[in-house]
Amino acid sequence: MKNYKFLYIFLVVIFVSITSCNNQQEKKIKEKMNVEQKDTLSEMQKKVNEFAKFELNYDMSKLTDKQKQMLPLFFEAAKIMDDIFWTQAYGNKQELLASIDDEATKKFVQINYGPWERLNGNKSFIDKFGKKPAGANFYPQDMTEKEYKELKDKTKSSLYTLIKRKEDGSLEVVPYHIAYKEKIEKVSQLLKKASELAENPGLKKYLELRSKALLNDDYFASDMAWMDMKTNTLDFVVGPIENYEDALYGSKAAHEAYILIKDQVWSKKLEKYAAMLPEMQKSLPVDPKYKKETPGSNSDLGAYDVLFYAGDCNAGSKTIAINLPNDEKVQLKKGSRRLQLKNAMRAKFDKILLPISKVLIADDQQKHITYDAFFSNTMFHEVAHGLGIKNTIDGKSTAREALKEVYSAIEEGKADILGLYLVTKLHEKGELGNADLMDNYVTFMAGIFRSVRFGVSSSHGKANMIRFYYFQEKDAFTKDPKTGKYSINFEKMKEAMNALSADILKLQGDGDYEGAKKLIAEKGIIKEELQKDLDLISEKGIPKDIIFIQGKEVIGL
Repeated sequence: MKNYKFLYIFLVVIFVSITSCNNQQEKKIKEKMNVEQKDTLSEMQKKVNEFAKFELNYDMSKLTDKQKQMLPLFFEAAKIMDDIFWTQAYGNKQELLASIDDEATKKFVQINYGPWERLNGNKSFIDKFGKKPAGANFYPQDMTEKEYKELKDKTKSSLYTLIKRKEDGSLEVVPYHIAYKEKIEKVSQLLKKASELAENPGLKKYLELRSKALLNDDYFASDMAWMDMKTNTLDFVVGPIENYEDALYGSKAAHEAYILIKDQVWSKKLEKYAAMLPEMQKSLPVDPKYKKETPGSNSDLGAYDVLFYAGDCNAGSKTIAINLPNDEKVQLKKGSRRLQLKNAMRAKFDKILLPISKVLIADDQQKHITYDAFFSNTMFHEVAHGLGIKNTIDGKSTAREALKEVYSAIEEGKADILGLYLVTKLHEKGELGNADLMDNYVTFMAGIFRSVRFGVSSSHGKANMIRFYYFQEKDAFTKDPKTGKYSINFEKMKEAMNALSADILKLQGDGDYEGAKKLIAEKGIIKEELQKDLDLISEKGIPKDIIFIQGKEVIGL
């Protein structure tokens, strides 16, 4: 029996060894095939593969019958907003796609809403197209600065007008509701129908007013109504909203839409922070004259799942939080609403931020990379948009008007750094429970690498570059020459945070256009060492951003 037992054990060992060898050989063959497959991919397909797919789904059983009836109307309206944005960003979408045979190139064009790579300095990726016009399609591409200055029309710098060239060669100002008349009227009708189905009084009022606002480009009343919504489950952010696409004068809003479902449980947890805005404003680390304004106390924090992105918010990098309205008059009267987009945020953390941290953050600090810290950093970024100063201290203009085309980058930089400042202050007050503040600092640093990849054409990218080099000058982090990984110095990062917060608040309050331009010129760039880090991230196959599998079919409508 002993001999048989020994023989049985011997045969099992041989079998396991052979199986293990086969498995290892099979693994090597698969790895080789993957490498070969990667090498054979076209350059354009490789670019498409830099975007990880993520499905925007939802359990529809949680909605009422009326809410389910409203959603198709929202989807249809959102797709029209998407079409309008295509016109603003490029021109004729169908003609462009029809001129391209390669499927990967078509897909990349759709991701970028045109032939310019948004996360690579808006460089053309199709030979026949040159540099992207700074003013996109909001202005004639041959318009000179002299012509613009000589155009005598007070509405030329409005968020809601186009500058067109007439047949005689002169310039004219055309309101959006006229320029896109047919599409806008259709969206207005869809919102009116949705309002008739709305069971929530706040949502009903907002949709009615938004329907009218689209027809005359006066969004104040509908923005105020949107601010008053507190108990709604469905939300539909729609219209010309952000001005990032206009890199010429920063004065034209681009069309977009989000279909959202509020997470009532999470939103309840966030309510208390909104009421603390006035107190937060007083604590800012800057001279009192730069924080003399009182933020609206009606500000609202909420957590949402997104069902659909359309237009500006879907181009290139995807938004994971919303801070609206942008109208300074509404902000001073009512504050603003900060919407945290939970499902999109989770996708970016899992698919991008976490893998980046494993490559660039020191091993002993990787435990501080957490989703909770990422969520709170993002949330307080949006809160921080409502802080600081909206009008220059001399009372001559808004900060937005004074800083012109560089305002967006400076404002995003303010929100980023003040967001971390607010997390720090709330932690010191014991408002964040047992959270480890080091989690927020290390996750914040990893987040810089994620956002810097958005490139020099992005306001968010510029803001992150400025902060990276500012932190570097203040020794807020060190880089191990052997491992190439970064370690955060908590105290020095805290000092740098306070100093940069003050610098940016002063730029806005003083309306210091030249100072803001100088800061961006010096620090809003990607230098060689940082580029090597970004190249390493790309070599590891970490996605740059996400693209959505979305639509009414995805949620079963």
